[in-house]
Amino acid sequence: MKKTLAALAAVATIAASSMTPAHAQRGVGAGIAAGLIGGAIIGGAIASSRPAYGGPVYVEEAPPPCRMVRERFWDGYGWRFRRVEVCD
Repeated sequence: MKKTLAALAAVATIAASSMTPAHAQRGVGAGIAAGLIGGAIIGGAIASSRPAYGGPVYVEEAPPPCRMVRERFWDGYGWRFRRVEVCD
């Protein structure tokens, strides 16, 4: 009995869905219009807002406190070079 009712419900669902054809483009015009109106409202609000900065800002970059210098040294067998960090 349960199998018969489940089969009958499945057949009824398939029959009902095949009776009314689906129109995929039914709401496309309304969606485009809503997008254009919403974009115009948001764009107008952004365009009429004040700028986020208060004027020009000048930032002086500080020189780095330390730098790498190439230094020559004697290692007991000959002259070699190494990089040494020098801080002023």
